[in-house]
Amino acid sequence: GAPGDVNSNVLVARSTGDAQLDKAVWQWLSWDKNQKTKEQIESLLQNGEHKELRARLCCRLSFGTAGLRSAMGAGFCYINDLTVIQSTQGIYKYLERNFSDFKQRGFVVGYDTRGQVTSNCSSKKLAKLTAAVLLAKDVLVYFFSTYVPTPFVPYAVQQLGAVAGVMITASHNRKEDNGYKVYWENGAQITSPHDKEIIKCIEECVEPWNGSWNENLVDTSPLRQDPLKKICDSYMEDLTKICYHRELNVQTSLKFVHTSFHGVGHDYVQLAFKAFGFQPPIPVPEQKDPDPDFSTVKCPNPEEGESVLELSLRLAEKEDAKVVVATDPDADRLAVAEHQENGCWKVFTGNELAALFGWWMFSRWKENCSPDADVRNVYMLATTVSSKILRAIALKEGFHFEETLPGFKWIGSRVKNLLDNGKEVLFAFEESIGFMCGTSVLDKDGVSAAVVTAEMATYLQCQNLTLAQKLVDIYEMYGYHISKTSYFLCYDPPTIKRIFEKLRNFDGPQSYPKCCGTYNILHVRDITTGYDSSQLNKKSVLPVSKSSQMVTFTFQNGCVATLRTSGTEPKIKYYAEMCALPGLSDRGVLEEELQKLIEALIEHFLEPDKNGLTWRSA
Repeated sequence: GAPGDVNSNVLVARSTGDAQLDKAVWQWLSWDKNQKTKEQIESLLQNGEHKELRARLCCRLSFGTAGLRSAMGAGFCYINDLTVIQSTQGIYKYLERNFSDFKQRGFVVGYDTRGQVTSNCSSKKLAKLTAAVLLAKDVLVYFFSTYVPTPFVPYAVQQLGAVAGVMITASHNRKEDNGYKVYWENGAQITSPHDKEIIKCIEECVEPWNGSWNENLVDTSPLRQDPLKKICDSYMEDLTKICYHRELNVQTSLKFVHTSFHGVGHDYVQLAFKAFGFQPPIPVPEQKDPDPDFSTVKCPNPEEGESVLELSLRLAEKEDAKVVVATDPDADRLAVAEHQENGCWKVFTGNELAALFGWWMFSRWKENCSPDADVRNVYMLATTVSSKILRAIALKEGFHFEETLPGFKWIGSRVKNLLDNGKEVLFAFEESIGFMCGTSVLDKDGVSAAVVTAEMATYLQCQNLTLAQKLVDIYEMYGYHISKTSYFLCYDPPTIKRIFEKLRNFDGPQSYPKCCGTYNILHVRDITTGYDSSQLNKKSVLPVSKSSQMVTFTFQNGCVATLRTSGTEPKIKYYAEMCALPGLSDRGVLEEELQKLIEALIEHFLEPDKNGLTWRSA
């Protein structure tokens, strides 16, 4: 769009009096071909809403723990047609520099079922534009013909030997959001330095190229392939590698209910159960089909527990199903509830499920490994804000346990590295109900976790045990690990910065707190600055992550607590866990101690009243 454009006449008449903003407005109106988002910017300009224009146009999207994620709508810091085109152009540029065979090896594009009518924006349309940018540059593109679970994209990248892939999803975020998740050739999400380099490349080519807007290319280009059938079949076949009791699954009387939370999961979880020999799980009819409004839940995040699982629990009671599995909208995470003897439901936390999966994957390995297999070659991983239960199991059983920074991208890269060095990785997790059972997918996967849960419950039922009873057994054997995770909402970035800066200068400049209320602090680790008081050289073993806030306290009483900002939402999260040695614990006492410590943490370090933080609605 040259200054002779129709739009630029409007602009001359309506200068904002701010040269930087004028330029951004002009760019937007000359480049955006989506009528709806273009009108959003035009109307803000006409109404003289310069502050809002500045907020939308004078900052860019940046890579967080799960790629680019933001609200859908007009502006350079939102997810929309134009910013997705820009991001893809940057990725094209980066991949072209890094891979001489990029065009032949190709690129994978998947998408979920999100959308927003007011911006004429949907995951599928954004995926088509992503494909168009690459097809117009003669790149082979594997574009899924329908929506898929997020794990299908990293799986396809590895199976097809592609150089990279993108999944258009905002996972379990609110319905207003969407996102752009990037996977590297190793099948793991990109980590630094790739993300920084891609951002540089995006900034080098912000103007859409000829052909970038041609979303029909996916229907007409000979370079577009549909990997759906091949990948789905291959994924289901690979899944059977972690199926150990097909004969029990075939004849079990246990019934399961599955909810896909208005997202992509239904068809794929049905197929996974079939691959394991199960009868199909009973779907929750109101939540089975994709609905971008997520109309039956207040938020589409199964982590929120019983309140959002209402429909599935009621259906399970009616059908006499003992176990409910819930995949989040893009089916990469899993929540599980089990009906208890007393008539109540137990909704397991991510940490509790991980204790069960850790026990299960190791005990299956032990039962099925060759006589000369070495347990010291076996690994499990977790992010550093997750329960240390796997560490306790590893210590007792003799395998290795490793921690990574929060975010599955770190787990994926590390697992790939271990596999390349001949190690065997059985399981990895993050406490926010993200699980990786086996290594067919180097990312969290709710589809495989759902069917593994079903097999585990089936096996335990044959021993007259429930999942909840087995969990107690695991804690009795390896030591109780009681944890609690929650969050506060904070929409004001300066407040968040102030809270963390206060922790770094608590009793004076550059001094971390020595106690929290009556609880003495043994060690402090600050991932933002790279400081760790427990190390001889005072340097953190985990890599520094300057762009996010994260501080961990180890208390004298054995509690470990972390405060951090979310990489995908306006939240300050807190994580706390009490770990006891086997046989040395009264659960009630531990729970009470943990609760008091969390109250002290909130009162002294977060100060919600003073800082205007919103408590998570219970």
